[in-house]
Amino acid sequence: DQHGHVVHLHERDCSVQRRHQKVVEIAPAARLQPQLRERLASDAVRLARQVGYENAGTVEFLVDQSGSYYFIEVNSRLQVEHTVTEEITGVDLVHAQLQVAAGRSLPELGLEQDKIRVNGCAIQCRVTTEDPARGFQPDTGRIEVFRSGEGMGIRLDGASAFQGALISPHYDSLLVKVVAHGHDQPAAAAKMRRALAEFRIRGVKVGPRGAGEQ
Repeated sequence: DQHGHVVHLHERDCSVQRRHQKVVEIAPAARLQPQLRERLASDAVRLARQVGYENAGTVEFLVDQSGSYYFIEVNSRLQVEHTVTEEITGVDLVHAQLQVAAGRSLPELGLEQDKIRVNGCAIQCRVTTEDPARGFQPDTGRIEVFRSGEGMGIRLDGASAFQGALISPHYDSLLVKVVAHGHDQPAAAAKMRRALAEFRIRGVKVGPRGAGEQ
């Protein structure tokens, strides 16, 4: 915030990527040793405090098999996968951003480190207009049929995904973000598999493979 307070909202694992674009995001990261998790969060907070950073942001690291980690960059914005952080922390990041920009402090918003707890696991999958048969190249056309997977623990963040929508080559291929929240990772994964299987999309090719009809 503008008053020198810095908190972290834990970590996300964004290892599953295609052409350097994230496809699946998970929070919190699985199989991350507690000491390593603490060091990553501490370094992210220390970086933000050192440069006087204000706003929401993501500090990205690469972690190797030995547990060593390397700083990549800071994304000084709200990222597409902020949804999984919101699901496990209960923090509305968009609302918090606006309040911080208006001059309110993090403690005023109830955002103090010891109060930010992890609740279960959240997984996000990006349903995109891409053709798996052509190396996942973006596909275009008109959506003839669109039915999304829903249910308890499923959150959908959509934009151009509806019956009759014209998918243009001039915009991003993302149709809808599907977020599943469960008490642990297997529970969240089971909800995600069910939700993706319930999708029905015709008129354009979609990925990841298995997300509805093609």
